[in-house]
Amino acid sequence: MDKILEGLVSSSHPLPLKRVIVRKVVESAEHWLDEAQCEAMFDLTTRLILEGQDPFQRQVGHQVLEAYARYHRPEFESFFNKTFVLGLLQQGYHSLDRKDVAILDYIHNGLKLIMSCPSVLDLFSLLQVEVLRMVCERPEPQLCARLSDLLTDFVQCIPKGKLSITFCQQLVRTIGHFQCVSTQEKELREYVSQVTKVSNLLQNIWKAEPSTLLPSLQEVFASISSTDASFEPSVALASLVQHIPLQMITVLIRSLTTDPNVKDASMTQALCRMIDWLSWPLAQHVDTWVIALLKGLAAVQKFTILIDVTLLKIELVFNRLWFPLVRPGALTVLSHMLLSFQHSPEAFHLIVPHVVNLVHSFKSDGLPSSTTFLVQLTELIHCMMYHYSGFPDLYEPILEAIKDFPKPSEEKIKLILSQSAWTSQSNSLASCLSRLSGKSETGKTGLINLGNTCYMNSVIQALFMATDFRRQVLSLNLNGCNSLMKKLQHLFAFLAHTQREAYAPRIFFEASRPPWFTPRSQQDCSEYLRFLLDRLHEEEKILKVQSSHKLSESLGCSETSLQEVANKAAVLTETPCTSDSEKTLIEKMFGGKLQTHICCLNCRSTSQKVEAFTDLSLAFCPSSSMENLSFQEPASSPSTQDGGLMQASVPGPSKEPGVCNPSTAAFACYSAVNERMVDSPDEFRCSEDTSVPNDSSKMLVNKDVPQKAGGETTSSVTDLLNYFLAPEILTGDNQYYCENCASLQNAEKTMQITEEPEYLILTLLRFSYDQKYHVRRKILDNVSLPLVLELPVKRTTSFSSLSESWSLDVDFTDISENLAKKLKPSGTEEACSPKLVPYLLSSVVVHSGVSSESGHYYSYARNITGTESSYQMCHQPETLTLASSQSHLLGRDSPSAVVEQDLENKEMSKEWFLFNDSRVTFTSFQSVQKITSRFPKDTAYVLLYKKQNSTNGLNGNNSTTGLWVNGDPPLQKELMDAITKDNKLYLQILCLG
Repeated sequence: MDKILEGLVSSSHPLPLKRVIVRKVVESAEHWLDEAQCEAMFDLTTRLILEGQDPFQRQVGHQVLEAYARYHRPEFESFFNKTFVLGLLQQGYHSLDRKDVAILDYIHNGLKLIMSCPSVLDLFSLLQVEVLRMVCERPEPQLCARLSDLLTDFVQCIPKGKLSITFCQQLVRTIGHFQCVSTQEKELREYVSQVTKVSNLLQNIWKAEPSTLLPSLQEVFASISSTDASFEPSVALASLVQHIPLQMITVLIRSLTTDPNVKDASMTQALCRMIDWLSWPLAQHVDTWVIALLKGLAAVQKFTILIDVTLLKIELVFNRLWFPLVRPGALTVLSHMLLSFQHSPEAFHLIVPHVVNLVHSFKSDGLPSSTTFLVQLTELIHCMMYHYSGFPDLYEPILEAIKDFPKPSEEKIKLILSQSAWTSQSNSLASCLSRLSGKSETGKTGLINLGNTCYMNSVIQALFMATDFRRQVLSLNLNGCNSLMKKLQHLFAFLAHTQREAYAPRIFFEASRPPWFTPRSQQDCSEYLRFLLDRLHEEEKILKVQSSHKLSESLGCSETSLQEVANKAAVLTETPCTSDSEKTLIEKMFGGKLQTHICCLNCRSTSQKVEAFTDLSLAFCPSSSMENLSFQEPASSPSTQDGGLMQASVPGPSKEPGVCNPSTAAFACYSAVNERMVDSPDEFRCSEDTSVPNDSSKMLVNKDVPQKAGGETTSSVTDLLNYFLAPEILTGDNQYYCENCASLQNAEKTMQITEEPEYLILTLLRFSYDQKYHVRRKILDNVSLPLVLELPVKRTTSFSSLSESWSLDVDFTDISENLAKKLKPSGTEEACSPKLVPYLLSSVVVHSGVSSESGHYYSYARNITGTESSYQMCHQPETLTLASSQSHLLGRDSPSAVVEQDLENKEMSKEWFLFNDSRVTFTSFQSVQKITSRFPKDTAYVLLYKKQNSTNGLNGNNSTTGLWVNGDPPLQKELMDAITKDNKLYLQILCLG
């Protein structure tokens, strides 16, 4: 019969005829055959199954073998013996390799045919050994899947006891070697199916023998934590995660994160590869395990691992959002990674360039699932943009893309941000933040945030970009000096010449931090700037005295005590300097004079006081937008120490520590104000020599203020300056105590700038005290920033005729109607006209936040030299009346409006820079102008304007000599050597990295 069958399958007869004959051969299996005939038939059918030329031959082999084995079981049991099966597994079959899946399929079917025979037990024992050997040889996914099918049907073939643990470990390793090189959907689906079969086999073994689970998981971790560069474990290991009981998470994660034998490099590799598992389709709980490990590492403060892994994998996780099968898990992991990585915007900014495309793609498909996903994603994006403010150039396209989706409330954002941050457990992350890279395309160097030091970084960058000031600092000869100015010089030199993308200003920070500023807490940049300039000024005064003392000694003068030196420095500080040679650098660059004049309206007696200032604090004009504020902090002309340089006295160490206080400049924390606020915080009684008006009672006089749609008022810096300089009637609770009348009287208070600074610093007092709720609030009003500012300066020293130059028409019953100031100029107004001094905007420090208790600082800045031809071309000298300067100063009808428009057009092509700690980017004046309208909580806070002179006496050195680099003077050898050494070290580290 075997000869007939063999001739039939190889003949050229029609296939239907062959099938009829085969059916008769199958039916003949019921007849008796001797052992030799049965063996011949088994040999033939085995050869047809394993080496058949076509599917028909293999099908015939299976049909005939099953029929003859069923009716001739003893003969088949004798044929399908232990020796025969072992030969197939170890040597193959004729031309067929032993690893061919057909051999495994043949053995699988053979076991089914002799399942009821006693000899099958011997085969089970044989296969327990052979399957372990096969797994150790790392079979391909297809063969491993067929082996899994066999072992699933015949669990008796699975190794037992200790061999069972070994088998599971080897099977895990085998899965770790799986690879699928095809990109075709059919092959990919088949690959996933094969891996699923193997992982299901492991699940069954773990359930049957729980002792095999933990060793298997240890093997999984050993594979994914391997640092061997020649081996990359397969993402197919993700198929095992869904079979691990969730109740084991806590124990396993704690064990892994606290094991001293697990090195950081291995843990980093393991976590990275677990995140790669998010790409595996259909796998459940991968996100749960990834997040559990992230939290576990945070709990033991393994922040270096978390930082490295997040920055390496955040883009991969984001890209997984494109694929529906893995999107839910990917979004969960992405959210956790971003919300926990709160010390730096670096991770978020890696995905920012990809957000818009993803949003547009999902918006276009219109699916309900896509809309739900986008709502979740946009909530996350809003949280990140809220937390990492100060990047308008990056965020504006995103805001436009997600504008149609709901924005979470500030309370919800704060709640979300507070729930996940692992950095809240430690602030010792600054050393991890600087990543080795060269300078950005801007050529500017950023400043690394050392832990809530954005208030310092923003101020330093603004001062550095004040070109004339920087040049003067760099040209100072400070060899052998260890002053703060020397440290500032060193910092400026590094910013100008270092090859780093960002520089860590640790030395300068420690030297310049006010003693009452709590380290690593948020502070006010305006208060810091005042303290810094005051320190630099005082130091230079002392150094001048010491230098004079040394000169006297060299001339044989008597020795002077240190106390005498200090006394002389104090006298110099209190005595106004009349000549430039006597002035300190801070006085030359930032110092101005303000004269306050108070005239009693009863006896017409006057008092006046001239005070030095380095910045002007501009209060907001009373408006309907501020009616909810029961009290606006006093924002005045400089309330200085007598004869001092700075605007306000500095609070002592008794200031409450640890309070985040960006509003200190606006808040009554200075001693001169505190004394008046103890009894009545909203009342000020002004004596003859008091220069602190109640700004809450100030009102605009005939201001030309632009209107927004809907009638809302948009103030400009011009309006705030008008309001600051506008005459004020002191009446009611704010009456003036007249020495001549010996009583409180109504009075007129007038302020005039009598000496302008080279750099005009303006602080916008955005922080107010709400007496009803006892909280500090931020005024979020938009303020337009003029590129050109004309400062009215009256260089006269006498106010004797001022009261006669004005006829007063004051009706005090109008105070409640916001008309407390009704001043009508007389015919002698020409004699009082101030000169308008032109200034150009140099830098803007922005506060981002909605309260005085928190926020972030960043700055816009550009290089401005001593003269700007673009302004000189348009500027015409003006002589305006005092009243005109008060009511129209920098208004729309002013000639400067034309100048500003012309300059704005020209400035679009000039370089503006956005400094946000380590990051420095190009920007434009348009971005500076529109920052608050685009990002409502980002508001201009400190402004720096540069005076425009036809000649600038401060620029004694000339860059045309060829000795200056980028407009800066050549560095002294001490500084140049330090920078060269640092650059060399940096490049070595960069190359090694």
